[in-house]
Amino acid sequence: MKKEEKMKWGEHSAIFRRAVKMLFRLDRAFALCTIFNAFFGSVIQYVPIYFSAKLIDAIWTGAAKREIFFYIALTVGLTFLLNLLLTLCRVVENIKIANLYRESEWMYSKKEMEMEYSCIERREIVLLLERSRMESQTGYNLYYLYTSVRMLVQYITVIAASISLTASFFGVKAVPGSMKLALVAGLLATVLYGIYSTAKEEAINQEFWKQCVNLNILAEKYGICISDYSMGMDIRLYGMDEKIAGESLKTDMEFYGDYIKKDRKRLFLSIPSVVLSHLLRFGVYMILIMAVMKGTVSVGSIAKYVACIMLLLDAVSGLVSTFQRVFANNYYLKRFFSYFDIKNSMYQGSLTVEKRLDNEYYVEFKDVSFRYPDTQEYALNHVNVKFKVGEKLAVVGMNGSGKTTFIKLLCRLYDPTEGEILLNGVDIRKYDYDEYMSIFSVVFQDFTLFSFTVGQNVAAAKEYDRERARKVLERAGFGERLATMSAGTDTYLYKDYSEQGVEISGGEAQKIALARALYKDAPFIVLDEPTAALDPVSEYEVYSKFNELSGERTAIYISHRLASCRFCDNIVVFDAGRIVQYGTHKALLEEEGGKYHELWNAQAQYYVSGKEERAQSAQ
Repeated sequence: MKKEEKMKWGEHSAIFRRAVKMLFRLDRAFALCTIFNAFFGSVIQYVPIYFSAKLIDAIWTGAAKREIFFYIALTVGLTFLLNLLLTLCRVVENIKIANLYRESEWMYSKKEMEMEYSCIERREIVLLLERSRMESQTGYNLYYLYTSVRMLVQYITVIAASISLTASFFGVKAVPGSMKLALVAGLLATVLYGIYSTAKEEAINQEFWKQCVNLNILAEKYGICISDYSMGMDIRLYGMDEKIAGESLKTDMEFYGDYIKKDRKRLFLSIPSVVLSHLLRFGVYMILIMAVMKGTVSVGSIAKYVACIMLLLDAVSGLVSTFQRVFANNYYLKRFFSYFDIKNSMYQGSLTVEKRLDNEYYVEFKDVSFRYPDTQEYALNHVNVKFKVGEKLAVVGMNGSGKTTFIKLLCRLYDPTEGEILLNGVDIRKYDYDEYMSIFSVVFQDFTLFSFTVGQNVAAAKEYDRERARKVLERAGFGERLATMSAGTDTYLYKDYSEQGVEISGGEAQKIALARALYKDAPFIVLDEPTAALDPVSEYEVYSKFNELSGERTAIYISHRLASCRFCDNIVVFDAGRIVQYGTHKALLEEEGGKYHELWNAQAQYYVSGKEERAQSAQ
């Protein structure tokens, strides 16, 4: 894996500040609760330390019962009140953390929806998203940030409180200066080793997670295969269970084997830290007991000083550890932000799409060439074509000839690499992007139906006109199946969100997708081989019926089967990314040396014989 470039202090600071601002922006109440709980959660442990020392001294010196009970009341009372307040705040924090998770997930969803389509198809961006999500699930990125903020506040508070309560120790004259220096040296040695061991442990940890990125992604993919019920039939019919389960187990075993090795290394690093800490604790006890025996330090101070010094030691070590993990997390946050910083480079435009009473609209591809990102070969080469809105246009050619790319450019999912596309003489990039997109209803070959209700799938919206949805479903040929559904258009598809969800066939799914195109009622309707799984005759029937349903709207039919689109006004023939012919079915068929004639004769054996064949010859 490529080694990450080391960041400078300024970049660390900028990333951390940006992340904290994001935390407050996502949920300010949660961020404030986190800081409040960390501060008072640290302070509360010093209440019994301080007043217990006072109580022990009062008892040791034979103070009045009133004073003794006063210290008891303060210890218990203040601890109770602070714990009650903390409990309430933690309840709020626990409620708010669910909102934080939801908001952060919405960030991903919103970014994916706003991102230009070309980014969604780029493998490196897909991997960046998958890795960012995976790293979030393992505790880094924004999820680790709030823990870091909590720990920073907590340790800083503990250090300040411990120093304030132990400062008087260094003023005790009965303790020799050499012992004080020895204590300071012990503290420094323990802290310095803690810094070293924590850095090494974190480096081991980071290296482990870097190496496990691909393993985690693989494990998730295998998990999806095992848990997704739609894959169950294929897994069982083809005996793929042993293969999938075996690969999943192999991935898990490799992960946990490396995990054990990592923890062994960390264990050996932590042993000296434990030894140093307990030696220091022993030394503090010995110094304080000697001071008590000389009468210069009260008995209660032993517990106070020992507790505070140990807390100070743990806090300094914890603070250093937190800073180191913050720095490590900044590399994850940098990658996290790099995803969200991907710009939408498509010009959004501002012109309103012209509304003409005469319906005279013309679309023109003017010397358009296009290649997909990170590729050298052109998917389209110098495409020139002009057609009138309201026509029925067929786009035909073999698979991979550029048909779908042509439609993606027309719908502005991509912008041309070279040339321009015009609508009534105006470059489509100048039109308002959302408004321009709204004039297209497209049914792609790999269309998607969601696990929502039938009506919501048709309307592509949560709220919709049920009567209108029912009518377009009937027009698309789904009426008979709809009549069998007890909830009508409110019936859920599939069982992801409802136990009453229904399974539908591929043909029924196509009809719902066609109904969705009709429901939108856009001036452009595009069918990009959504019936490719059907036989040629069935595809022809679907296209012919949809041609009637489309009315006066522009309908663009894409197919590698020529007979399916012969009813269209004009046919565009693609070959190797170029338009090689343009005209009516009859005219193109008469060009014996043309690509259309070649493909027609090559495919003729798949068309129906008899009456259908005679009907074809008559056209």
